[in-house]
Amino acid sequence: MNAMFQVESSFFLGVNYWASHAGTAMWSDWRPEQVDRDLQNLAAAGVEILRVFPLWPDFQPINTLYTGRGKRHGHRFGEDRLPDTAAGQAGVSEIMMDRFRVFTAIAERHGLKLIVGLLAGWMSGRLFVPPALQGKPILTDPDAIRWQVRFVRYFISEMKHESTIVAWDLGNECNEMGEVASQEEAWLWTSSIANAIKAADSSRPLVSGMHSLLPAGKWTMQDQGELTDILTTHPYPFWTPYMDFDPLDTIRPTIHATAESLFYGQIGGKPSFAEEMGTMGPMVCSEETAAAFARTSMLSQWAHGLDGLLWWCANDQTKLQHAPYDWVACEGELGLLTEEGRVKPALQEMGKLKKAIESLPTPKLPPRITEAVCIVNTSQDHWAAALGSFMLAKQAGFDLAYQFEDQPLKQADIYLLASLSGVLGIPKQRWEELLRRVADGATLYMSTDDGYTLNFAELTGLTVVNRQRRAEPVELTLAAESGNVQMSIPASFCLTFRNDRAEVLAEESDGNPVLTKAFYGKGTVYFLSVPVELAMVQGKGTSFRPEENPFWKLYEKVSAEIRSGSRVMRAETPNWGITEHPIDERTRVAVIINYSPVVSEESVSLADGWKVAECWYGQNPSITGYIAQCSLPANDGMIILLKKEK
Repeated sequence: MNAMFQVESSFFLGVNYWASHAGTAMWSDWRPEQVDRDLQNLAAAGVEILRVFPLWPDFQPINTLYTGRGKRHGHRFGEDRLPDTAAGQAGVSEIMMDRFRVFTAIAERHGLKLIVGLLAGWMSGRLFVPPALQGKPILTDPDAIRWQVRFVRYFISEMKHESTIVAWDLGNECNEMGEVASQEEAWLWTSSIANAIKAADSSRPLVSGMHSLLPAGKWTMQDQGELTDILTTHPYPFWTPYMDFDPLDTIRPTIHATAESLFYGQIGGKPSFAEEMGTMGPMVCSEETAAAFARTSMLSQWAHGLDGLLWWCANDQTKLQHAPYDWVACEGELGLLTEEGRVKPALQEMGKLKKAIESLPTPKLPPRITEAVCIVNTSQDHWAAALGSFMLAKQAGFDLAYQFEDQPLKQADIYLLASLSGVLGIPKQRWEELLRRVADGATLYMSTDDGYTLNFAELTGLTVVNRQRRAEPVELTLAAESGNVQMSIPASFCLTFRNDRAEVLAEESDGNPVLTKAFYGKGTVYFLSVPVELAMVQGKGTSFRPEENPFWKLYEKVSAEIRSGSRVMRAETPNWGITEHPIDERTRVAVIINYSPVVSEESVSLADGWKVAECWYGQNPSITGYIAQCSLPANDGMIILLKKEK
């Protein structure tokens, strides 16, 4: 049974569903025979969960009547008074409720489970609200919130006995339904709707349904984590900042859903998953490229402990004449199936991978090894720092978790303060706790984007002599085992240092230190004077050409000692990512993913005493001593069982 929803799989595969014949008009243009065909096709292709949407103005079609001078005089259904029934008092159409019941019966017949996005007011570029609420600030107006509460309360009371429904969802990207002036207003709206849902049914999890959350701002991961049970990402490379800087089938876009879902979940403190994902259709890539993207992203999400994904969306919608389809061209060809029911390669590949995962001896992997915690600070570009650190760690051969600067400090071997910016630094309570951890033996890595920290000279062994804005990128030389490595990294500021006691690992041409190492108590402090995480993410074309942009070698240098004690496998190619999952002290599952569109054959080193016991997925590697020769297809992977010899 899946840990997130009550479905019979270790990793669920689902879609966001609108009927193929009608899109958002499926409830007003209700054709159950077409819905039946759609769901039959989806189930046959391996889909097991649908996220569905009772379109708000269809299900709560109230309008307001007015007297002289615009004075309100009650609500009606058209000219009909609201009936003296529970549905009438909630302003809900009983016709639409009957249609939704029929829908659940069709889903049950095909073995499909449902996540219900309750407040479907924002959809595919159009705002849908009941006539009575049009023009109102939906998220802050008391009357609008009152009717929203009435709707969700009544809908759930009528539908909570349907076994096909596995979760309630606040709605689709409800933070797009209107403006809020503050974090407090966003919290209050979420709390009002979440409390109404949980009061009506506490037996099912409540899904956030939000996108574009941040650790600090109006709509935060932490607030959604406080008020809901499951957080969601909508990780489209087309829409998310910095994600379309590389080709769709390379490491940055294919690891996107993994990194963002972990980012939301670990800072928000609740499970998270990619509730909507996709390629945005044929103007972005071919069907074959979309299939490669889908396979790599799905394999990566599973390997990193996520519970499943939902694609946007089930069907193409090229023939519809109503809004938003007649004004948003990109909404027409986003389906996994065409209107005629042809299954596209992306769904074929995801269905095939799902079957492979479920056939494994261990379809639900034990937690992966994470050596580091990345601490995100208030003033920085949170997403750029988080994504950059995640990709650099992956290329260097280790894994990390996230936390925000004011949250209790997680246990880790390495603490990363990536591209620290602003004058606030880290809250003093957490900063002093962090320094105690380092003094007791942990490793601290800091890179700066003109950020402040206390105790700088004491920690780094460097004294800042001067500061000025840079006109050109930093040209640095890193001393590495295989020879010196040259890099060019953009940076806004130049700090000139006096070296009091630090070991210089990388420097500019004039000898000014760039990467240094110093001891602090029993621990080690690495300092990098350039924001390499921002360079990794904000640079176009940087991530999928690691040989031209070997930024990951800085992370490799910082993590070398820790990795030697934590990892069994080590690949030399930065386009491969490895997660290791201990079953016990002498047994691990390793997942190796080729995050590139090129077939790749590389040597992978094994720690002394370890061997490849079985290959569960992919081509068997050839073994010579403690070297495994592995061949990975483009955008695919290998799953192997490792055992320690006695």
